[in-house]
This record gives sequence, C-alpha cells and structure tokens, in this order.
Amino acid sequence: MNHLQRYLSSEFAEEYQEGRLSRREALKMIASVTGSLLLANSILAACMPPAEETQIADAPTDISTNEPVSTEPGATAPATSAATAPYGTVIPDDPAVIAGEIEIPSDTPPLMGYLARPASGESAPVVLVCHENRGLTPHIQDVTRRFAKAGYVSLAVDLVSRQGGSAAVGEGGVPGILGGIDPDQFVTDFTDGWRYLGTQPFAQADRVGMVGFCFGGGVTWLVAARMPELKAAVPFYGPPPPLDEAPNIQAPVLAVYGGRDGRITGTIPSIEPAMQENNKVYEKLIYPDADHAFNNDTSSRYDPEAAKDAWAQTLAWFEKYL
Repeated sequence: MNHLQRYLSSEFAEEYQEGRLSRREALKMIASVTGSLLLANSILAACMPPAEETQIADAPTDISTNEPVSTEPGATAPATSAATAPYGTVIPDDPAVIAGEIEIPSDTPPLMGYLARPASGESAPVVLVCHENRGLTPHIQDVTRRFAKAGYVSLAVDLVSRQGGSAAVGEGGVPGILGGIDPDQFVTDFTDGWRYLGTQPFAQADRVGMVGFCFGGGVTWLVAARMPELKAAVPFYGPPPPLDEAPNIQAPVLAVYGGRDGRITGTIPSIEPAMQENNKVYEKLIYPDADHAFNNDTSSRYDPEAAKDAWAQTLAWFEKYL
C-alpha cells in the first residue's frame, strides 16, 4: 500500500475503535481501499474493539517510538488583517462571492471542481482546497466560499471526477475510489486546476497556496513536494509525504494538528526533523484538546474554538506568503 492507502485504512480502523463504524462497515471501507477482505480483517484484528477501548490518552504518542509527543497551543503565525475575516459558513448566494461548480480542462475527461471568488471581480491570489476522504461535500464547498470571502480565488478539485464526481458516487463510495488512484494523479489534478486558473483574468495564479483536510491534508503535503510553484501550504491533520520527498518541498508549510489525534500528531517527530534538516520553512499548530477533523463543523469532532483560531492562523499564513 502507498502512504495514502495506509492512511485511509488506519482512519477507518480508528473510527471502528471509537465506535463510529461497526465492524462490518469498517471491513467494507478498509477492503474498498486495500482491495482485500483478508487484509482488512488483519488490520481490524490488530485493533482494540470499541467495547474494550480505553480512554483516549491526554498526550498522543509517536507511532514509531511509542513515546509521548509534546503539545503546544496554536499561536505561532502573526495576526494580520486577513486573520480578521469573518469565520463561519458562507452561503452560496452570499453577495460577497461568486461561486459554483465548474469543469476544468485536462488531458483526460474534464475535471469537476467548485470555484469561488470575490464578487468584486478584482484579480486575487489563489488557494487550492483539497477535500476529505468523503469527497467534494457541501462542507468543502462552504470552506471554498470562506476563502473567497477572505479575498482569494479558491478552487476545490473533485478527485473522483473520472468516476462521475463525489455527488454521484456518494460519500460511502469515495474512499475506495481514492484508495485505488495513483497519488501522482492527485498532484496532476491540482496542477491542472492551477493551470486553468492561470488563464482566468480574476486569478493571480503565480501567487498560489493550498489547504487540505484529513486525506486532503495528505494530498496537500504531496502537492507541496511535487509542485514547485506552490508558495504556501496548510495541511490540516494530514499524513506527511514519504520522508525522502521532504527536500523537494519549496512552499512554507504550516501543519495543523489536534492534540488528541495521536495517529497523525505522532508523525511530527519524523517530518519535523526532515523539514529542519533540509532548511524548509515549517511551523506547527497543535490544539491540545482537539481531535482529528476538528475543523469540520458538520462532524461530531468539531471544536469551534480550535477551528476559529486555526482559520485565523491559516489566513495569516497565506497573507504572509501569498
């Protein structure tokens, strides 16, 4: 399995452990990613069943050493004017934005996407948005509009476009499809999206950043390693790329973590030294009491205080580097 397939499998195993998925549901989701029911059974066999689960530890551990990982509050990026942009849902017909579904030209059938931009029509920097493992949901469309209201041209690419798009596939079917796609294709899709914006008069495509959540955080890391034109990246609780790709990262990275999300926060002791050794700009935000997916306000894990602060820090990062 590649690193994103391992991430998807471990995420469904974790949801089983936490009682968010039944064993049958977890087996189905993991098998859809791995292509093997036998392997899915093996992965779940190593998991603690929900009824036996112990309380989540206060401090996450490094998955490679089983040692505690220190946590720190999320306040590293300097507050700037962009960070004062309103936080929260932006409805589709908000007069401050122009938003809607689009088709993006590519070498294969056109990609599907969701584009939002300031209604003023003035040219603005670009923020690419990568969805979670459930696809281009209404929540991700909302996040895309939030960036538009903050002054950016924002584009979310639907990574299951070739299979009919997220809405047609359904949230339950998206993870298995994502698990079967070569990660190189995700980079190509976002590169195609960025190039498309380079043909639009309202987009300053040479000033491009990217943000992604969960699985999308992992894709954001990967794009940062393989798209040298990227000027800034903010992966939210996503798996880092293979460490041998760290030297290729040119964009300053602000990595956002939940302190109670040990599965992802435990990767810090490996990616942080790799970034430092290669003289990369890397900062991390760890919200000690927040869990995985804390930014998603449609999720039971939503943490409004952490999400609001992370939003301000993300905008400050983009204002600094874009």
